[in-house]
Amino acid sequence: MAKKATLKVRQTGSPIRRKPDQKATLVGLGLGKIGRVRELEDTPSVRGMINKISHMVEIVEE
Repeated sequence: MAKKATLKVRQTGSPIRRKPDQKATLVGLGLGKIGRVRELEDTPSVRGMINKISHMVEIVEE
């Protein structure tokens, strides 16, 4: 089977004083605390979520 593409995403910004939908997007990605890293499947929906909160996360190079 082919290996699925993944992204490593690190949270760099605080969810304090952010809009509720941005907080919900962080939780949806499995983040919530600064410095937390998650490995996520590279899909258009995940890319859209990352773009929505791009000021609070960064993609980690593997």
